Amino acid sequence: MRFSWNTLWMSALAATAMFGCTMADGDNQGVEYAPNMYHSVAYEPLKQIDNKEAGSWLSTREDGLGEFFNSNVNNPNNMNMREPVAGTVKRDENGLLPYRLPADSLEYAGKVVTNPFEKTEAMVENGRALYNKFCVQCHGGAGQGDGKVGKVFKGVPSYSKGRVAEVSEGHIFHVITHGKGRMGAHASQLNQKERWEIVTYVQQLQKQ
Repeated sequence: MRFSWNTLWMSALAATAMFGCTMADGDNQGVEYAPNMYHSVAYEPLKQIDNKEAGSWLSTREDGLGEFFNSNVNNPNNMNMREPVAGTVKRDENGLLPYRLPADSLEYAGKVVTNPFEKTEAMVENGRALYNKFCVQCHGGAGQGDGKVGKVFKGVPSYSKGRVAEVSEGHIFHVITHGKGRMGAHASQLNQKERWEIVTYVQQLQKQ
């Protein structure tokens, strides 16, 4: 039988592959090639790891530091995330500033708060869908205060009768945001655009 280095190398490679496969069992993934490709180290946004030897047992970094060391010496805040510029005001995904009128400013909100969105058919339809999820239980499908809950707990007003039929969009938005009487606040469940979509649909019910 003629000796061949190629045959020897191929046999060794096959044996290594078989040996690696047989090691895997249950929680043991066996021998891995380039494990850092599979087990990447996620950065924590609000803190930094400043121990330079952290993860040195698996480090392949050229600077000789541990794999988990991720402190940014240029960030003085002891975290990977940068702090916003002083005076920065948060806006939501629609470019709206936070709604800051307190709950006891209903009368003022009714006079000055206006819908920042264009009233379109799509907005009415979205408002109808949200109304049927969050409001119909008390206010009823036609806004007459005769939902399943409204029939039990009396006092839910009709949108199309009396003073409620005349309230402004700012009034409705403020009530949805902060609640009123037995009605709870919905600001934690609906963002500002969604609340305005409901307002647009409720205004349709006011006209019925």
